[in-house]
Amino acid sequence: MVNYKIVNEKMKTIFYVIQKEFIQVKRNKVMLRMIVMIPLLQMLVLVFAATYDLKNVDIFLVDKDLSSTSRELAGKLEASPFFTINNTSFDPEDGENELLRNADDMVLVIPRGFERDLIRDDKASLQILVNAIDGQAAQLGYSYAASVIRDFNKNIIAEWKGLPEFNPPYQINTVSRFWYNSELEYKWYMAPGVLAILVTLIGLFLSGMSLVKEKEQGTIEQLNVTPIKKIQFLTGKLIPFVVIALFDLSFGLIIAKVVFNLPIVGSLGLVFGFGILYLLGILGLGLLISTVADTQQQVMFVTYFFMMIFILMGGIFTPVDSMPHWAQLVNEANPVFHFMKVMRMVVLKGSNFGDLIHEFVALCILGFTFLSLAVWRYRKTA
Repeated sequence: MVNYKIVNEKMKTIFYVIQKEFIQVKRNKVMLRMIVMIPLLQMLVLVFAATYDLKNVDIFLVDKDLSSTSRELAGKLEASPFFTINNTSFDPEDGENELLRNADDMVLVIPRGFERDLIRDDKASLQILVNAIDGQAAQLGYSYAASVIRDFNKNIIAEWKGLPEFNPPYQINTVSRFWYNSELEYKWYMAPGVLAILVTLIGLFLSGMSLVKEKEQGTIEQLNVTPIKKIQFLTGKLIPFVVIALFDLSFGLIIAKVVFNLPIVGSLGLVFGFGILYLLGILGLGLLISTVADTQQQVMFVTYFFMMIFILMGGIFTPVDSMPHWAQLVNEANPVFHFMKVMRMVVLKGSNFGDLIHEFVALCILGFTFLSLAVWRYRKTA
């Protein structure tokens, strides 16, 4: 039979710890600014900055032919929304020097006799030098340039045949339709990922700082001699940060909807449900770090270490499927990977709970593991 009096007393104890945490947050002006400014800055800066959209490729043109055909080709590139011809020269070494200085992204070399070879031999050669420091941008830029050159080649064939345009005698027309992100907006893809970073940052740092701050101020010894049970104390420590992180998640979703017109297709209840489950694991990890560390500086270093690994391997900026197989296996222990996947699948695809069983089980296991280790470690050092 349940003793409601004892349960009521335990709940009151937890409530007093929660009240104490909120009072400390209210008194900490820096933390209050972080709660509001971090989601605002991350959503407005990272979503715009973290993009693989290629919109401006600077070309250095070396036109040694100076013919009408070479000028027409240069005009085709200039007319493309992706390319800008910044400089021209007759010496390819000038273009190579610009690449070395990182002043241009690509050098197009049109050799002498380009138009003559086209007319006489029905073929001619071009040279494209690409700055491939950023491999993905280089590949995209080269693909766009090759596409423009192919279209230019088709137009030349059509002109020589006296056709209004190049139409093969038989062709298959394809119509593309993109699902889930029909506008191909990279900001829509990045916004849920940045929200996952936001929740992780708030949960991990605040929970890590909370307990170690008690150590630095000397109040942890006072709390340890009180009749407060360790489970009650840690529960009271966790709940305020769950509320704060969910507030920031709501704030971030509002910014994404208002600023980027993010189409939230799925259930917000599912987003926040998984958010709570995810936060239990992240806050447990933060508490575990704070039980091991003695100062806030130590907490910051250890937290930064885990944050970098979680974010870089979480699939927010690079596809997990492109990683080595061993990295994909390691990612099963990465809570950011699972929560980021949930955010994108629910927000953009409208996935339901049945589609996310694997992520649910993984987050439950990780949350239970981190919380259990935090409770065990705190009990050992209390």
